[in-house]
Amino acid sequence: MKFSTSSSIFIKLLVLQSLAVAVLCNYDFFYFVQQWPGSYCDTSRGCCYPSSGKPPTDFSIHGLWPNYDDGSYPSNCDPNNSFDPSQISDLISTMETEWPSLSCPSSDGISFWTHEWNKHGTCSESMLNEHAYFQAALNLKSQSGLLQALQNQGKKLISSSCNLVTD
Repeated sequence: MKFSTSSSIFIKLLVLQSLAVAVLCNYDFFYFVQQWPGSYCDTSRGCCYPSSGKPPTDFSIHGLWPNYDDGSYPSNCDPNNSFDPSQISDLISTMETEWPSLSCPSSDGISFWTHEWNKHGTCSESMLNEHAYFQAALNLKSQSGLLQALQNQGKKLISSSCNLVTD
């Protein structure tokens, strides 16, 4: 098979572009992690409702975590880029519902989101700034519809525990 000069240049550019993306991304993929409040609350440490009130009976976001194919993950990649709540001020009311902190003592979520940004978000900042990182997680949550997908399969989650039962 003979390639034309323009095809050869296109392939070289495609390879270079792919390499540039691989170099810019210091990870291979993201885990989008959701948690069932009942399973979190059933742990030995218990839970506390956030200061905004009892969260809805639905999966909530735990984090968006860059990972490597070998199972390891980067963390705390940029200590000079600390969490800044003013960068996500337009997202906070949605995050209080979709990404609540269930740890004790009760909080407004800022410490949880600070932890998630500093540990995981700073490792994705070559592609996602702070606002884009949290917005991406919120978008994934709204697109995933995990609870509805389980209910469509005849599964019922009991809100006080992590049990999954079939109707």
